[in-house]
Amino acid sequence: MRFNTLIKHPADWMTGGQGEHGAVITSRIRLARNLRRHPFPGWAKRDQRAAALDLMRPAVEALPAMKGAFSHELGDLTSVQKQVLVERHLISREHAARGDGSAAVIERRQTFSLMLNEEDHLRMQAIRPGLQLTAAFSALSELDTNLEESLEFAFDPTLGYLTTCPTNLGTGLRASAMLHLPGLVLSDQIGQVLQAVNKIGLAVRGLYGEGTESLGNLYQISNQSTLGESEETIIRRLERVISQVANHEQNAREKLLEDDPEMVSDKIGRAYGVLRYAHIIDSKEALNHLSLLRLGGTLGYFPTKTVMLCDSLLMDIQPAHLQLHSGRKLSPEERDSIRAEIVRSRLQSLETPDNRMSSNDDKNFSDTPNPNPGDA
Repeated sequence: MRFNTLIKHPADWMTGGQGEHGAVITSRIRLARNLRRHPFPGWAKRDQRAAALDLMRPAVEALPAMKGAFSHELGDLTSVQKQVLVERHLISREHAARGDGSAAVIERRQTFSLMLNEEDHLRMQAIRPGLQLTAAFSALSELDTNLEESLEFAFDPTLGYLTTCPTNLGTGLRASAMLHLPGLVLSDQIGQVLQAVNKIGLAVRGLYGEGTESLGNLYQISNQSTLGESEETIIRRLERVISQVANHEQNAREKLLEDDPEMVSDKIGRAYGVLRYAHIIDSKEALNHLSLLRLGGTLGYFPTKTVMLCDSLLMDIQPAHLQLHSGRKLSPEERDSIRAEIVRSRLQSLETPDNRMSSNDDKNFSDTPNPNPGDA
């Protein structure tokens, strides 16, 4: 599959709608595996990395789920193409920095993505819309089992799967969800909720994972360790906490509408005005305004399809996507101009927010708030 064919259509998980938990945008499961009797990538010499890649890549491409997949060595991709894959959460920033000896194999609908010779020999991930960690794990576990028929992984009966980083030792599993939490941010409850999440051993990160800031009120919540626990235990605990955080967010939105509807209408209306008519807008400002527009879609200010439109725009206005769209390298000023043009075009048919709809009965709010995610 050609790169442009892969990127031409939005990923399945980008068009999944709100589901039961409107605050949860995506669920992701990642498994780390290393080959037995092969030096781990960080210590391997170039020929050893090449040998491991020659062993893994055919096995991955032969998987039934990866039929017709995009498969390329990173050294054959441009810097913009690699950054587009990072922006779509299909490869990591660290993997994008690698060249010869590393590859990416991505299922055509972008629900599976496998990084070869990243920090570990294999980083496999499955992404699903909404809160579907169990479904994502089930699908990835089947893929992992199929791979074990042709590849021998480094495994210790006591320690489990051996990984480069000790925090991945055991199951090699990292489970995470991307949440949209504007209600908690606007009501100044975000610090309290995230502190409670940290206290029970879960990690909170920004839009692109470790070391990145939260933009557009988007947060990733994930497990921090895997040793000594089963995959099912880790996922059940994470799903429970994420459900509670999503309920907090929904209750925060409801309370904001009850206590200060003018403030909510003002922020959503201002965001709409800027996005509809701005001719220059940087990435951070655009993401923050799209966050409020997405909030308006969930509260009834706009048609519910606005949520899906915002999710698509959140990806398409990223710097590398803009450069790919333009077919050339862009200066920051050019990116800001083209970004505004794309947003204006996509929102052209979106009518002004309907404040009367903010009090309708079509809101999926929880009536039983729980102030502490650890109390489940």
